[in-house]
Amino acid sequence: MSQSTSSQLPRRLGLWTSVAVVMGITIGSGIFKVPSSVAQSVDSVGAISLLWVLGGILSLCLALSLAELASMFPRPGGAFVFLRETYGPVVAFVFGWTFLIVNPASTAGIAIVFAEYLAHFMPLGDHGRRVAAAVMIALITLANYRSVSLAAGVQNLATSAKALALAALALLIFAFGRSSQGALAAPISFEVSNWGGFGVALIGVLFTYEGAAAFTALSGEVRDPARNLRRVLMYGVGLVTALYLLVNAAYLYVLPLEAMRNSSALVAADAMARVAGPVAANVIAALVVLSTFGAVAATSIADPRVFYSMTQEGLFFRVLGKAHPRFETPHIAIVVAGVLAILWVSSRTFEQLTAVFILGLYPFYALTALGVVVLRVRQPQLERPYRTWGYPIVPFVVAAAAVLVLVNSFIEQRMIFLVNVAISLSGIPLYYAWRAFTRRKS
Repeated sequence: MSQSTSSQLPRRLGLWTSVAVVMGITIGSGIFKVPSSVAQSVDSVGAISLLWVLGGILSLCLALSLAELASMFPRPGGAFVFLRETYGPVVAFVFGWTFLIVNPASTAGIAIVFAEYLAHFMPLGDHGRRVAAAVMIALITLANYRSVSLAAGVQNLATSAKALALAALALLIFAFGRSSQGALAAPISFEVSNWGGFGVALIGVLFTYEGAAAFTALSGEVRDPARNLRRVLMYGVGLVTALYLLVNAAYLYVLPLEAMRNSSALVAADAMARVAGPVAANVIAALVVLSTFGAVAATSIADPRVFYSMTQEGLFFRVLGKAHPRFETPHIAIVVAGVLAILWVSSRTFEQLTAVFILGLYPFYALTALGVVVLRVRQPQLERPYRTWGYPIVPFVVAAAAVLVLVNSFIEQRMIFLVNVAISLSGIPLYYAWRAFTRRKS
């Protein structure tokens, strides 16, 4: 296996820009939609709180595991590179193939939510919303094509604004809301009568926390990776977890549990309506537009680097790996990712797109975390600028959580589970077909 840590892409991303990218990828539409579905799946305030804390812990465990691997292999590609170094080209190719199909669907889903809330301010039918989502993806693709610094600047601004807006939303609710109306006013119970529903709710929560693994695709462009990569991942996940817990506490402060379950709109809008009245709808709509724009901007920076890395490893068409002679960006990979996301926009709903996403990629994240253990045993001599805190418990926590989520998905959401398995398994014959093609070409 290759131990090279070189990259043809310049290292332009500093510590706080990288933290902003992690937060920008993570904070999208989920925090505005998922809390209501979580309340529908569990029975108590304590169970809701447990889900959000558990999601943060699992995401932090994944980030701690990724930090060791990213410091060992700081080059573009993230999980693809880590799987390639740990398990070989077949597993890496299957991940890359799954990522190629699944991840642009996530970008498309977030863009659809952007367009739906943009329609709050201007008349847009179904066709108009899909056009607006496609135009937004195209504009961000163009920014990424021309400059990593430009794209990072765009998403830095959006991430800072939406993080501050979310914090302000929570503080406004605490300052002016009536605690006597909310679920926190009653005695807090941790009752869970349906563990299957708890597991389904955890899938949604994990979707809202997704970001650290996607960011590692930019490892080859972070300055001083041995020092900064672990700090970026831990700071980013830690700040997002704190913000999510604050926002959910604010929801529960002014809304009874039944109101969260029966919310006909976003739970955030209902919470703000208790504080600010009808104007809350405009505030929340603007916040969701800002949040989803920043999330697409951030993911569009990171995702094409996986395709870029596949070509560098000789596992995909080399044209995708070319760096632009003037802009020094993986421009072909950026365009392909943008085009795939626009195609998804035209064919699916938000729920369809995001349900496939988390179940498609989390098994590979578990394998990546276990790679820390595998490489410690197999290649103890490799330089490790950072060693995972809590080893070996932390990687095994990620793997155990993935197994439980997948088993529960097979029981509760069998069709989605089978679709994801089919997508991933189809990558195995494709790998061998690709190898045969490249041998004949040689």
